[in-house]
Amino acid sequence: MATTVSTQIEIDDQGVAWITGANVKVIEVALDKLAHNWSPEEMHFQNPNLSLAQTHAALAYYYENQQSIDAEIARREGEVEALMAESPNPVSREQLLARLKDMR
Repeated sequence: MATTVSTQIEIDDQGVAWITGANVKVIEVALDKLAHNWSPEEMHFQNPNLSLAQTHAALAYYYENQQSIDAEIARREGEVEALMAESPNPVSREQLLARLKDMR
């Protein structure tokens, strides 16, 4: 059963924070903030499916739980780096498109 933290944020059974009714995780909003350093207004503009109140709620939840969310972000980045290191021959998008064209 989901636990309601506020009127805008819910925590699911796995402990993941979601924006209520938006199918967007709080960590996704945090990543937008960290990657682009957008203001809440710019985040709302870039993600019109989220209200400004939802954006602020997600950011407030992030800042209240920054240590654990930042740790999850770092864990995910580590997974990506490990997968990239395991890939002996990375392929660019252009190479993939050329291969697709050759297959046709």
